[in-house]
Amino acid sequence: MSWLEFPQSRRRMLIGGAGVLAGATAAAALNPFTQAEAQQSTYANPVIWQDFADVEIIRVGADFYMTASTMHYSPGAPVLHSRDLVNWEFIGHSVPRLDFSDWYDLNGGHRYIVGIWASTLTHRPRENRFYWLGQIDFHRSFMYTATNPAGPWTRHAEFPRSYYDAGLLVDTDDTMYVAYGNTELYVAQLSADGKNEVRNEHVFSSPSDIGGMEGARFYKINGSYYMFLTKPPNGQYILKSSSPWGPYEIREVLLDMPGPIPGGGIPHQGGLVSTPNGDWYYMGFVDAYPGGRVPALAPITWTADGWPQVQTMNGAWGQTYPFPDLPPHSVPSMIGTDEFTAATLAAKWEWNHNPDDTKWSTGNGLRLQTATVTDDLYRARNTLTHRIQGPSSTATVELDPAQMADGDRAGLAVLRDSSAWIGLRRENGVTRISMTDGHNMDSGFNTVGTGTERASAELCGSTVWLRVTADIRPGAERQAHFSYSDDGSNFIPLGTAHTLGTSPAFFMGPRFAVFNHATQALGGVVTVKRFTVTA
Repeated sequence: MSWLEFPQSRRRMLIGGAGVLAGATAAAALNPFTQAEAQQSTYANPVIWQDFADVEIIRVGADFYMTASTMHYSPGAPVLHSRDLVNWEFIGHSVPRLDFSDWYDLNGGHRYIVGIWASTLTHRPRENRFYWLGQIDFHRSFMYTATNPAGPWTRHAEFPRSYYDAGLLVDTDDTMYVAYGNTELYVAQLSADGKNEVRNEHVFSSPSDIGGMEGARFYKINGSYYMFLTKPPNGQYILKSSSPWGPYEIREVLLDMPGPIPGGGIPHQGGLVSTPNGDWYYMGFVDAYPGGRVPALAPITWTADGWPQVQTMNGAWGQTYPFPDLPPHSVPSMIGTDEFTAATLAAKWEWNHNPDDTKWSTGNGLRLQTATVTDDLYRARNTLTHRIQGPSSTATVELDPAQMADGDRAGLAVLRDSSAWIGLRRENGVTRISMTDGHNMDSGFNTVGTGTERASAELCGSTVWLRVTADIRPGAERQAHFSYSDDGSNFIPLGTAHTLGTSPAFFMGPRFAVFNHATQALGGVVTVKRFTVTA
């Protein structure tokens, strides 16, 4: 039996835990459930139009789980859950805090574009336990575990080796293996408790006519070992052997296959998964900048001699496919409204680097105290982010600025290596509305611009509504627009449009971000009463 064909899991416990976290989003959510009707016959790609790169997908019983890269965002390595492969919900994170160095706290430096990426997620049936593994900063790897994928997750082991773009396999005899590498591919065997490496061998060199391959996912299917590899950004290959140590044969899975998103790239990376009834699917991602990298799903068939093939539509990865032979399953929406009434943040939220947990709280709105004295948004702690929904979406925050202090800056940003925001500046006892752009990083991801105010307006009430609308369809010259309101209904445009960057070098797509930082002294506070994303 394949490791992808585990016995029935303790579904009720897992789904119960997911519901508790997902329910923390808001009492008054807009579009609270995705439409997963019983008569649904097709699904559309991308299955999630948000930035989820380097995905790994697994099945435990009738439940599917997926993880993705989060780089410098904390908590890291999100866990998403589905029952039908199409409708997904956030349930937690495998890495509760990026406690790998002070720089992840924005103390003495920063960790933009590193951190959590191309990591791996699996389940060990003997223990009914989940395992996450990822390399950090190119010289160490960490493993976290949980009995419930919604958490809590705890650190299990640290390895003095970089398992670059790792894929973790629990074999049918319970042995744990890690496939990893770039161009030169390796397999490591872990100890029975998963805390040490006991064997490591080079198993394959990428042929020169293919070039570099990475993004390993490791499987045992019908007695054969498979290493699923990407040739970024336009190809996918698979290795096959009767032993985890090789020798391996290689086959092309796809190369330059047209993708499902107009203007987007070629689906690649990701992983394979089976359904309980034996159907197979490939969840990859599509480069879709400026939005980022978004998941796309395609059915898989197998040749008689055991090689996977993508089912195409007119020679391309389909924009639509027949719905999987699974009951469509409604889940809480990944967008909507959060009033921050719960004691903890919902799993859809991630901070820019680690937060200072003494400077924020929820329960009666999101209370953000200033946590950093800086004129640099990229060095300001406690900036809370939300993925942008494609193809375009609007974020609106209702903000109470009464306790801002002189020098404070608070508002709603579009955050990436080139950023802009609409918000509030308090100076000499007066708070005004401001639209600012020109927060820029160079190619080394060091700040080279701390912002230029483009327009301002008078703050007329005790509450202000700030709004950003972002078009993240693939292509150049996509823009974000900024506006404000003093009644929550009538919005007034302010400032200039911000052109979203399409360079893949930052890896992550832009995010909506709520911030409050000081430029003079700590002590100021704002309260976010409501945060809404609509598409």
